[in-house]
Amino acid sequence: MMAPPVKSGPRYNKFIQADKVRVIDENGENVGVLSTREAIERAADVGLDLVEVSPNADPPVCKFLDVGKYRYEAQKKANAARKTQKTQEIKEIKMRPNIDDHDYDTKMRNVQRFIGDGDKVKVTLRFRGRELSHQQLGMNLLRRVQEDVAEIAKVEAYPRMEGRQMLMVLAPK
Repeated sequence: MMAPPVKSGPRYNKFIQADKVRVIDENGENVGVLSTREAIERAADVGLDLVEVSPNADPPVCKFLDVGKYRYEAQKKANAARKTQKTQEIKEIKMRPNIDDHDYDTKMRNVQRFIGDGDKVKVTLRFRGRELSHQQLGMNLLRRVQEDVAEIAKVEAYPRMEGRQMLMVLAPK
């Protein structure tokens, strides 16, 4: 035997399981505590549905509403909230241990722009050949990056080696 599908959204009319409910009418006036059957009949007289708006209250709070309109408004509100939220991305800046000053300045401008936009920045330092035996140069460079962005960013992941790369993650303050 198959189970009935689970309804999403608020319970309404015959799906309300409580025996007694606190009722608010279509004008926002508190009617009081009524039996669920009586509340459904009153809502039907007005031409609306009885919608459970606060199921965890004791007794549950129900309103006289058009359930389709209520669901539509709730969906629109959720979509608007989803549009306004900012997702944080991780941008990557790649450097070499023997980077020149002008190149370093250009990379740092990009780091500051990314952090200003609210994104995290992963600074990757790639070692090639004999550079791998001079890891202290890479540490010094990443320490310099950390000092240059100290006012606007904090270090989320301190420098660490992964194979031939040294990584550090910066996050906006």
